[in-house]
Amino acid sequence: MKSSFTYVVIGLGGLGSAAAYWLSRRAGKDVLGIEQFELGHVRGESEDHSRIIRKTYHTVPYVRFAEEAYRAWAVLEEESGEQVVVKTGEINFWPPATTLREDDYNRSMAACGVPFEILDNVQLRRRFPEFRFGDDIHGVYQPDGGLAGAIRANAAHRRMAQQNGAALIDNMPVSSIKQTAGGYEIVAGGRTFSAEKLVIAAGPWTNRMLAHFGFELPLRVTHEQVTYFASPNLGEFTPDRFPVWIWMILDNYYGFPVYGAEGVKAGKDRFSPIDPDKRSFEPDVQNETDVRRFVAEHIPRAFGPVLYSKTCLLTHTVDGDFVLDRIPGHPNCVCAVGATHAFKFASLFGRTLTELLVYGKATTNIHAFRFDRPTLALAKSDWEIGGSARAELAHIRPKRVHCGDKDMR
Repeated sequence: MKSSFTYVVIGLGGLGSAAAYWLSRRAGKDVLGIEQFELGHVRGESEDHSRIIRKTYHTVPYVRFAEEAYRAWAVLEEESGEQVVVKTGEINFWPPATTLREDDYNRSMAACGVPFEILDNVQLRRRFPEFRFGDDIHGVYQPDGGLAGAIRANAAHRRMAQQNGAALIDNMPVSSIKQTAGGYEIVAGGRTFSAEKLVIAAGPWTNRMLAHFGFELPLRVTHEQVTYFASPNLGEFTPDRFPVWIWMILDNYYGFPVYGAEGVKAGKDRFSPIDPDKRSFEPDVQNETDVRRFVAEHIPRAFGPVLYSKTCLLTHTVDGDFVLDRIPGHPNCVCAVGATHAFKFASLFGRTLTELLVYGKATTNIHAFRFDRPTLALAKSDWEIGGSARAELAHIRPKRVHCGDKDMR
């Protein structure tokens, strides 16, 4: 394999695989993707059967970005011949006491012309009889919501990148990145490569890569999990019969129809900080117990023996927003951080990173995701753990910023 490339992508998880694909559509054999572990490994953030995709967001830019994400996924589906987005409809359940602002979501969707319905408890029972909630719960239904098949989508991105001529190498941890007169020199797995332009999509290991540029972002990595239930009524929970759903409160519950595994999937936010190199793959017993109790009470026909629980890492920014921008002082190096809720946007991330490197600007509005925004200037000491911060956002986020979403849902 040659050692000199126009574009090098570091990290081949959900976002990096997408970047390799979109770059390969333009540059073919001039694209190299480097992964520190094996391709498709489960040590990171995006290797599970499903992630929620939706247009229910709290700001107009996010709703617009979500709409564009559907279009980016459609390109991959057309070129790969494989369906990776399955529309099931999405129902958000709003309890009377919540840490989120429903009006922000509804106003943003309305401003963008996204259709949705507000359902009272009587309408919920009629439309979605699988759920059991009290009379004080109402819901918002959006028909375009559904799931993105993460494992399938990642594999399709990588397969198509290679089909376009890109080289993807795994088990090659990066030990050095140096700027040169013509770009960058990367040492990975004992080999040296050169690149004119560079993508950093390293997920939980982002700051390890940014250290080579003298930067560090206020990031925190947490250990999350989901549980699959071997319901005796699986036929009632197929994607054509059962929507994705979210309990709209932190720490929230969320779930999926049967897809990829013979079980109904549900999860609950944990926000347990962890060193990504020292993580455990053992499920958290209390979290699994909480999810079992929620499903048994509120989706009783989905309940059954635990098929398995699966752990995952998530990378949080201090303000809950993405990083999708050039590294300051390095116009030919872009960085992407998913901020826990990016997988639904993964193919759009790949397209946008490609636009930044090839054309110098993105076709979508990414101003809120810039590297130099004020909230990313916060020192790590500004992160609050526990106490009242949890009531507004989560116990790992500062009180003065909004709530984002999480990738596993």
